Amino acid sequence: MTNDKKVNVAIIGLGFGAEFIPIYQKHPNANMYGICRRNEDELNKIGEAFGIENRFNDYNDVLNDPAVDFVHINSPIPDHGWMSIDALKAGKNVMCTVPMATTIVECEEIVNLVKETGLKYMMAETVVYSREFLYIKDLYDRGELGKIQFMKASHPQDMEGWPEYWERMIPMHYATHVVSPVLGMVNGHAEYVSCFGSGTVNDRIAEKSDNSFAVESCHIKIKDSDISAQIWRFLYDTARQYRESIDVYGSKKSFEWTLVEGEKHVLHTAKKPEHEIPELVDVPDFAHLLPEEIRLFTSDIQDADHLSFIQGAGHGGSHPHLANEFVNALVEDRDPWPNAVTSANWTCVGICAHDSAVQGGKIINLPEFTISD
Repeated sequence: MTNDKKVNVAIIGLGFGAEFIPIYQKHPNANMYGICRRNEDELNKIGEAFGIENRFNDYNDVLNDPAVDFVHINSPIPDHGWMSIDALKAGKNVMCTVPMATTIVECEEIVNLVKETGLKYMMAETVVYSREFLYIKDLYDRGELGKIQFMKASHPQDMEGWPEYWERMIPMHYATHVVSPVLGMVNGHAEYVSCFGSGTVNDRIAEKSDNSFAVESCHIKIKDSDISAQIWRFLYDTARQYRESIDVYGSKKSFEWTLVEGEKHVLHTAKKPEHEIPELVDVPDFAHLLPEEIRLFTSDIQDADHLSFIQGAGHGGSHPHLANEFVNALVEDRDPWPNAVTSANWTCVGICAHDSAVQGGKIINLPEFTISD
């Protein structure tokens, strides 16, 4: 049965965020109501380009507008926590790009506000709506992988040339691109972590970030499961092409991410002659899961000059899936995936991992509020 209800969205931050404007404009259940950016000239430029009348350069004006049903936050990472908290306190539903926040305290406040208000919160994690993740998850759900035995994920990315605030970031504080696929694959939550730091960044980055580790590598124990997963991250001073990878090892088949971006991934099948075990695979698109009006956006990138697209190939066609999931959650009055608790778990893995690394790999338990709905 078709639902003709529409929800009004205001996009906060128009660098990466501008990519979502045409998606909401074409979504059958969304109204691209307003945009917000501090720079008024850039705000008006984008407003004119997309024909958007409601333009804000003060976030509080967005929150005070009763017509806004939800805010889609695409601000710099240090602003995610407080902006989400202020929006929930103002009675707005929230979709926020990753990570949820950079402190456990802010994550807990967001979870508590969602429980108290009944509002919806979703962390817009691109990886779990990428075509690669959807492909592997489909294989798993249909039983083709068999029992999952182990998973690992990597997110190497040299942040030289990105905005200055990245120089103050700690690798594992931006870890959801590797945490989310290993936990989302089995719909699990992390119970505890153990992480080690390796190598050193240059003195300037170490002083700014209060972190000397070049690379952080973490093992995650998945609650109520016999599966563990390994993830690793770096931001500076390590030579490696950008990638956001996940490898999933099953009893029947295993998926391994290509070593070089743009090349084909590998699917291994057990019990074959050794030379026949690996097979190069073409990962299909999953646009058929979307309303017809927005299917083109799994491949049609509007903001192809943005650094995230230059390095990341457009986040695997995930953007229309993210917008669709949250709009549908509001229209259907259900929790989005990931909801606030799951978003907090995925985010706090990285925060706890860095704490573990500082303490030489000490096991750190995830906060209880990130495990139980």
